[in-house]
Amino acid sequence: MTASGPGNLGSTGSGPAPGAPRPGAPGRSSAEIRRDIDLQQAQLADSVVALRTKVNELTDWRSQISEHREELIKGAAVAGFVVGTVVAFRAFRAFRRR
Repeated sequence: MTASGPGNLGSTGSGPAPGAPRPGAPGRSSAEIRRDIDLQQAQLADSVVALRTKVNELTDWRSQISEHREELIKGAAVAGFVVGTVVAFRAFRAFRRR
C-alpha cells in the first residue's frame, strides 16, 4: 500500500508544486506534461500492485480456511445435523406408511 493508507490506493498526496500551473491548464511546457504523465503512470502502477495483492489475499482459499477454521467446523456440524434430521425424518415417514 501507499503511505497515505489503504483508503487511497495509489494516492501519494503530492500535487503540483506551489505556483505551478494546474494539470490541464494552458501554458504548461512539454516537460511539465511529461512529468505529470510519468507521475500518473507511477501512481497507476502502485494502485494495480495494491489491487492485485488484495485480490490474491481474498482469493487464497487455503489462508481463508486456516483463518476461519472454527466457523467452518461449526457450519459443517450444523449442515450435518440438518441433513441427518432430514434423512431420519424421511426414513421415519417411509417406515410409518408401511
